[in-house]
Amino acid sequence: MIQAIAIDDESMALEVIKAHASKVPFLELVAVFTDAVDGLEYLKSNPVDLVFLDINMPDISGVELAALLPKETLVVFTTAYSDYAVQGFELDAIDYLLKPFNLVRFLKACQKAQEWLELQPNNEPQFIYVKTTEGQVKVRFDELMCCEATGNYVTFHLKNERLMSRLTLAEIEKSLPSFFLKTHRSYIVNMKLVDKAERHQLLIGINSFPVSSTYMELVLEKFGNN
Repeated sequence: MIQAIAIDDESMALEVIKAHASKVPFLELVAVFTDAVDGLEYLKSNPVDLVFLDINMPDISGVELAALLPKETLVVFTTAYSDYAVQGFELDAIDYLLKPFNLVRFLKACQKAQEWLELQPNNEPQFIYVKTTEGQVKVRFDELMCCEATGNYVTFHLKNERLMSRLTLAEIEKSLPSFFLKTHRSYIVNMKLVDKAERHQLLIGINSFPVSSTYMELVLEKFGNN
């Protein structure tokens, strides 16, 4: 799943992107911004794969903003002015959408991003930011053993501590890389860290996490392939 945001000072343009994005099954538009600085601040603690970025904006242009993004973040420029096309591609934008663009053209840009990401080695994220009562906490996946759901909260079982955040297991599952596997309706386990798989539980060091019969076959297959 490609995670993306959109930055455009025109709210109507953002509505178009939101409508198109809702029809692309492999794309999740997690946030939109009419203010470029707000978008940049968001990205500091919420990294994404792709940014749909308007070029002609007040205060800071899309071209200037693109130069400030992490080098691994893909950019699709959106603008009503074709004169910006060459400048956009000089910044290694994955694509350039000339407004007004339809769903077919939008989908083509998304497919380009997907193809590029699939070709990159080790392109899975290494960490996630978790919102707790003490603020945003960076959680590295190589330290995260398991996510456990309790009501409207998820407990993050790390090797040396536990963190709790108000969200659902389904919400956090979307942000986890492929080596995390649901083993129970209330548990998602980091299969890379599993030392031993038994009939109804997985062991990571001295910690054990349940496996329900529903997920047993998939869990054993995944453990055997790690």
